[in-house]
Amino acid sequence: MSSHYEPKSAFGRFIHELEETVIAIILGAMVIVTFVNVVLRYGFNTGFIWGLEVVTFLFAWLVLFGVSYAVKTTAHLGVDAITNLVSPAARRALALLAAAICLAYAFLLLKGAWDYWANFANLPQTTGRWFPTGLEEMKRTSYRGWYEVVDIPFPEWLRWIQPIMNEGEDYEKLPRFIPYFILPFGCALLLFRFVQVTLRIWKGEAESLIVSHEAEDAVEDVAHMNREG
Repeated sequence: MSSHYEPKSAFGRFIHELEETVIAIILGAMVIVTFVNVVLRYGFNTGFIWGLEVVTFLFAWLVLFGVSYAVKTTAHLGVDAITNLVSPAARRALALLAAAICLAYAFLLLKGAWDYWANFANLPQTTGRWFPTGLEEMKRTSYRGWYEVVDIPFPEWLRWIQPIMNEGEDYEKLPRFIPYFILPFGCALLLFRFVQVTLRIWKGEAESLIVSHEAEDAVEDVAHMNREG
């Protein structure tokens, strides 16, 4: 199975290119902020006090956004030494079992991510220990939208959110609910991608959740190039 992902529709190609663009922008921003901060620190004995915190948040966005992208493109690594020993029917059953476990895991991650983020976004957490059974009752004293990050200054163009999230009070630093939004968003996207790959396995369009033959594919590609040369 090839690890190369090919969207089948124009909308799919748009989403695929958008995801790749976002990942590239996040990675590029991390490199630029880190590079500039190093130059300022060692060349001019100064620097951005918020640089490390920005890079930390960007790295979290990169990981949580990229993990679902890797599920979509079957880029996660895995071992198929056992599944290759069984029949195709048993292999399909094991793949569906693995997909079901991943779905449950992603669902639990989404619940935990929402409950954590909601605390900073003036939104209710879910009730229930493992699975959501409803939404808790919110009181004005439960709002936490005023929580700020440590160093990142608040952008002036976001002042319009102060009456909504902070009762009109000025933010000095960026409110936490903005960078923390990647938690529920990334987990929801991960769950969605697991649903997609599970359906592909069920329909017989995919064999597993992973691609574990990159080395063999690379050797074949090199051999093919040598034969053409």
